Amino acid sequence: MEYFEQHQGSERTILVSVSVQQLDDLDAEEFHLLAESAGAEILEHVTAQRIRPDPKLFIGSGKAEEIAALVQDLEASLVIFDHSLTPAQARNLEKIMQCRVVDRTELILDIFAQRARTYEGKLQVELAQLQHLSSRLVRSRSNLDSQKGGIGLRGPGETVLETDRRLLRIRMGQLKTKLDKVRQTRMQGRVARQKAAVPTVSLVGYTNAGKSTLFNILAKSDVYAADQLFATLDPTLRRLEWDGIGRLVLADTVGFVRNLSHSLVESFKATLEETLEATLLLHVIDSSSPDMLEQIEAVESVLKEIGVNVPVLRVYNKIDLSGEDAKIVYAKPHLPDRVYVSAHSQQGLDLLRQAVQECLMGQMQSFELVLRPAYGKLRTQLYALNVIQSENYDNVGNLHLHVIIAPQKLEQLIKQAHLPIDEILGHKAAQFERPLEEFEIKR
Repeated sequence: MEYFEQHQGSERTILVSVSVQQLDDLDAEEFHLLAESAGAEILEHVTAQRIRPDPKLFIGSGKAEEIAALVQDLEASLVIFDHSLTPAQARNLEKIMQCRVVDRTELILDIFAQRARTYEGKLQVELAQLQHLSSRLVRSRSNLDSQKGGIGLRGPGETVLETDRRLLRIRMGQLKTKLDKVRQTRMQGRVARQKAAVPTVSLVGYTNAGKSTLFNILAKSDVYAADQLFATLDPTLRRLEWDGIGRLVLADTVGFVRNLSHSLVESFKATLEETLEATLLLHVIDSSSPDMLEQIEAVESVLKEIGVNVPVLRVYNKIDLSGEDAKIVYAKPHLPDRVYVSAHSQQGLDLLRQAVQECLMGQMQSFELVLRPAYGKLRTQLYALNVIQSENYDNVGNLHLHVIIAPQKLEQLIKQAHLPIDEILGHKAAQFERPLEEFEIKR
């Protein structure tokens, strides 16, 4: 049984925005972008104001008749509301307008369906669609109460509508089982990374803020990036080597928008779990957007809803458009709060790498190390981190290294190699206010 019609090409569409005092403010430009991303041909954008939504039509009957007349005059086949509609409101509006009526949630789901590429992404989209459909499963035929008949099925039986709902529940159960297996696979990967002390840095942010472009530059990857909403839906992970840190996993996640319904957040929780288990979040912000503050609030609201409790570094992107200078702003000494960059022109990316390093490992400091010939593995690890500034040998064959590295990372390497810290650092350990062993890697 097919529950969704696949519409090819652009649809002649009328957009409807209603400014309701009890609801959140709307963004007309974003609504247009969402509709265009779904492939709509926008004929008209109707706006209205109300104190509260009408329980039957969301808008008043007069406005509904006005839009119905527009549908006829412009030969529109679709009306999209920039709001969440109840099943009854959607049905009543369709009866008056004699065309399909789609709300904001259905619009976003349609975009997600177009963007999903991976097995996991397609599962999540289908589950979200079925969950949304389950409360709207009403057929336009007049025989809603007809019984299924036939040999062996006479008597009370099931109505056609009840059968469809039962099939929906079965399919949703199958999808949830498959997604649980995906979550278990992801969890195993996260546990392995945690055991290996590999930090994970997740990029989050408002859709079209430039996350994927930044991800591609940092990870030297080829994730699809475009100037459109929800260009990236599926989470993408890349392992890379980061100077001063070593191995690091970088994750790109789905973008957020305002008024993202709770059901959508729940359906895509498997994707968003990469943010829950991250060591550090990079909140990528479009610094050139006039709605920057509202977009920041929308992202932080979703992160709060899914229970994220992870250190956040704000990355103000697109400074080539906003006119800002590339810089790091610190909340307190050696603790970056935000960094200004441009992924497009690659301004300030060295500062971003420095800020990430400081957030994960702390301030870079200078050390003079003395390594015996048997400690060659530690030297190899330090070279891999690209932190060695110079080296030379003394008369007895010991290697003297000048390195610039975070003390937490140096402690980690020495402990993993089971080497004596005092012997390697010598009197330099006295320059710290507390012993090196007391430093902890901030996660």
